[in-house]
Amino acid sequence: MNGAQDLGGAMGFGRVEPEAGEPVFHADWESRVLAVTLAAGGLGEWNIDQGRHAREVLHPALYLNASYYEIWLRALERLLKETGLLDAQELETGRPNGPAAKTRLPPPDAEGMRRIIAKGTPFDSEPRAPARFAIGQKVRAKEMNPTYHTRLPRYARGKVGVVERVHGAHIFPDTSGPGTGEPVWLYTIAFPAQELWGEGADPTLTVSIEGFEPYFDAA
Repeated sequence: MNGAQDLGGAMGFGRVEPEAGEPVFHADWESRVLAVTLAAGGLGEWNIDQGRHAREVLHPALYLNASYYEIWLRALERLLKETGLLDAQELETGRPNGPAAKTRLPPPDAEGMRRIIAKGTPFDSEPRAPARFAIGQKVRAKEMNPTYHTRLPRYARGKVGVVERVHGAHIFPDTSGPGTGEPVWLYTIAFPAQELWGEGADPTLTVSIEGFEPYFDAA
């Protein structure tokens, strides 16, 4: 979706200023948010793309003024309510109103979480059809403004690039986010900077993105 998270090429936000010696967490609550988010994800009630979508649909005024882990926390609250694991009163009081809701997977213990994290999330899959594009082929990113989760950045839409790499078939996040999922081909597409940003851009630079086959047409 065209959410506040899609800031590539947007102006007016100032320079990115790296923090020297930046810690993994700036406060204890941030580590707890990460731990609870991972543990809740281990219940099997949503996938990684649904988790991303929950962050992207946050109101821009909240998203742009929140810290990284505050965004994670607000998204987790949304997911817990949408899946019926918690209600608004339980979130407000921090106390359960009744027995814990049943989940697709049992709550993982510490060792179970270690196994889940070590395993990761496999998203490569067997393709259902041959790849439409080949290395060296020109493609044009579609003009699209979906209301659902998408990984095609706005700055690339409608622009022409060249296929640099074919990665095989992977679960399509645009349909995985709403809760389904299908394998489609994934490519690395290189765009000349001037194609993206106009004649004033550095002609020696290119920007490469990983994009899924439904995002592109042959140019």
